Amino acid sequence: MTRPAVEVLTFGESMVSFRSDGPLVQGGRQTVRLAGAESNVAIGLSRLGHTVAWAGRVGDDTFGRLVLRELRAEGVDTSCAVVDGMRPTGLMFVEQRSADLTRVEYRRAGSAGSAIGKDDVAEALRTAPHILHVTGITPALSGTAAEAVSWAVESARAAGALVSFDVNFRGRLWSRDQARESLAPLARRATLVVASDDELDLVATGDEDAAVAHLLDEGVQQVAVKRGPAGASVHTRAGRADAPAVPVTAIDPIGAGDAFSAGYLSGVLDGLEPPECLARAVATGAFAVSSRGDWEGAPTRADLDLLASHTPGATLR
Repeated sequence: MTRPAVEVLTFGESMVSFRSDGPLVQGGRQTVRLAGAESNVAIGLSRLGHTVAWAGRVGDDTFGRLVLRELRAEGVDTSCAVVDGMRPTGLMFVEQRSADLTRVEYRRAGSAGSAIGKDDVAEALRTAPHILHVTGITPALSGTAAEAVSWAVESARAAGALVSFDVNFRGRLWSRDQARESLAPLARRATLVVASDDELDLVATGDEDAAVAHLLDEGVQQVAVKRGPAGASVHTRAGRADAPAVPVTAIDPIGAGDAFSAGYLSGVLDGLEPPECLARAVATGAFAVSSRGDWEGAPTRADLDLLASHTPGATLR
């Protein structure tokens, strides 16, 4: 049976997150949920009404079943997910050490997710999506994972799909030099590159203008640059557009960048112009950063105008 076509396909490692209500060293109570950059984007897009699939490997354990259950509950197609009977599902431990500092630890070495390979992705790409979304996290997990990302990008391009690439540098996984060697070639093959302003040097040289010009010269069509509370920008061959951050009370920064990507890709799927895609991305990012959890605060389409149409602290009755 042929898998139904989806608008967006993404793949990578989804884990189980243990979020502490106090310092981990003091044994604070834990909230257990799904986590993972690519699955965050998948859920964000699903809530905005798009058809999206996630591919990856989870362990044949309670945590793997939790991952698949959460994704399915959020309307994400997991028909190409692989249950690995030899390796465990990866784990992530999060503590908000202060109001302005969050620390994350991982237990993902030798995990099922890190063992993803080209064959796992090939099944998911049997029917080409409109957009393939990948991140710079997956290539850092293993040699087979890096090969899978490179192969998937080439295959998606050959099938006429748009390729979205979020740099998403993780310093706990590899050095900046290692990341640069792997991620710069991926960025050059993308249709859309998403990066924080401190990640651009991993995919192109020079200051922002020079780095963006280099990427556009290589064939990238849009480069979205995130600046946190300073807003965001999008660069195309037609020029640059800026969007201020939506004024919200920041509660939890984890997942905000993924929500930004989901919002931007939603705009692309809806046929919006780059400045309009950027405005949606900034709005979805604001929902995420002002809610606890990696993806729990992701808005539905009906929610999109809430932050712009109501004053801070408002109560809707």
